[in-house]
Amino acid sequence: MNGFEKRREEKEKQILEATFNLLNTNASQENITMEKIAKEAHVGKTTIFKYFDSKENLIRKVFQSYIEQLIEDAREIVYDDRPFEETLIALSQNKINYLNKITQQFYLELMNYITEKNDNELSLLMQQFTKENQNMMLDLFHRGRKEGKVALKYSDEFLINFFPNID
Repeated sequence: MNGFEKRREEKEKQILEATFNLLNTNASQENITMEKIAKEAHVGKTTIFKYFDSKENLIRKVFQSYIEQLIEDAREIVYDDRPFEETLIALSQNKINYLNKITQQFYLELMNYITEKNDNELSLLMQQFTKENQNMMLDLFHRGRKEGKVALKYSDEFLINFFPNID
C-alpha cells in the first residue's frame, strides 16, 4: 500500500470512528449532521462526501463495519482451536463486550436501519451473518461432542435454538 492509499484508509477510518461515536451518544441519526461528523473527525465536509457520497452511505458503512467486526472476532474465537468450554465462554464474553460498546440507542438505530431501509447490501450481510453464526455454532457443538462436553442426545437443531446468536 502506497502512502496515498494509507492516508486515505486512515482518513476513512477516522470518519467512521467519529460517526460511530456520534451515533453511540444516544442521538438519533436524524440529529447527527455532516457538520457534527466533520468536526468530530477533524476533517472538512467535502472530505466526508468524497469518501462516502452521503450521510446515508456513511451511516450504513458504520453499521456494516460494526457487524463485520463482530463476525470477524467471533470467527477468530471459534477457529482458535481452544477447548469447547473456553470457546463458548469466549463467544459469550465477545457478545457482551460488543453490546457494552454501544448504547441502547445505537442498537435500536441499527435494528431500525436493517428492518426499515430495504438496504439489500446490509440485509445480505445480516443473512450471511446469521448463516455463518449458525455454521460456527454447529462446528463448535460438533467439537463439544468430540470432547465429550455435549451429549449426543441433543440434536443440532435443539442446540442452535438453545444457544441462539452467541457471537
